[in-house]
Amino acid sequence: MHLFYTPVIDDTSHELNEEESRHCVKVLRLKKEDIVHLTDGKGNLYQCRITNSDPKKCKISIEEKVPSSAVKRWHLHIAMAPTKNIDRFEWFVEKATEIGIDEITPVFCERSERKFLKTLRLEKVIIAAMKQSLRIFKPMLNDPMAFSDLINRPSCNQKFIAYCETGDEQDLIRNYRSGSDVLILIGPEGDFSAAEIKKAKLNGFIPISLGSNRLRTETAGIVACQTINMINQMNVEP
Repeated sequence: MHLFYTPVIDDTSHELNEEESRHCVKVLRLKKEDIVHLTDGKGNLYQCRITNSDPKKCKISIEEKVPSSAVKRWHLHIAMAPTKNIDRFEWFVEKATEIGIDEITPVFCERSERKFLKTLRLEKVIIAAMKQSLRIFKPMLNDPMAFSDLINRPSCNQKFIAYCETGDEQDLIRNYRSGSDVLILIGPEGDFSAAEIKKAKLNGFIPISLGSNRLRTETAGIVACQTINMINQMNVEP
């Protein structure tokens, strides 16, 4: 199945943008009358037919809405400090999208080595990963924010913070309630400061462990993402 994305689908005909048109016609070598699929990233999927295989303005006709059982019963939000090497953060965004994440917030901490982030490139990474993995829900990418702003925002009941310091952290698998919306906070390469950890706890964040090994920032994000998805998938009613 060839999947394309557009945020708004409001007619029976649609014109792919130039980037999507080129990918469709030049890369995938699709032509007039070929079947493709279109999603708005909100859970809707449509079967379409190419009516004009112009590599700059490829036109498609929507034939039918495809029934889908892809309903999310939980919301996974990971707030992570962007890594100094942006490629590593992009890797996290890509793989988390493929695995199944609903919301990503880049967060700047006291020890963050990266203090600036362009989200346009990350949006492209998300869309590409969404199409590649045939996801019809597009993860939300929030604007970067300061640590203090993030922990003071109203959020779901299940809030966790993962850090390297040992002592009072609890196992994520044993503390996450299946089917619950969850926010997991992951710090920079230099970890959270003691003051940040204290503030997070005072704001209801529960310290968690992601295993006995010390993980890179982006690896910790992937482990958290996969753990939440596996717990929920194992407890979904048949």
